[in-house]
Amino acid sequence: QVQLVESGGGLVQAGGSLRLSCAASGIIFSINAMGWYRQVPGNQRDLVATITSGGSTNYADSVKGRFTISRDNAKNMVYLQMNSLKPEDTAVYYCYCNAKKVIVTRASDYWGQGTQVTVSS
Repeated sequence: QVQLVESGGGLVQAGGSLRLSCAASGIIFSINAMGWYRQVPGNQRDLVATITSGGSTNYADSVKGRFTISRDNAKNMVYLQMNSLKPEDTAVYYCYCNAKKVIVTRASDYWGQGTQVTVSS
């Protein structure tokens, strides 16, 4: 099974930085994309950033210029460097992976358990 484990969340002051990491493990044939979503209570889970196996990135407008997503394909890891953090960035951040477990299957979405990011004023 594909497992995603996030790390790097915590409490930071506005204007500060955090770096989130996510490691994918388990039976994985290929990973098409990895990324980060975030969710606050009462809201839907929203895209933050994604990156494909080829390196193509996609960012939410609210984080462009502040966050940078990267990945290490050899390690099946994805990172999110978050700079100039704002209180509105406070949320649970979830690692996302679109992957095939075996070659004959369709790619499926997988999610980590989430890591809390809190930005104080």
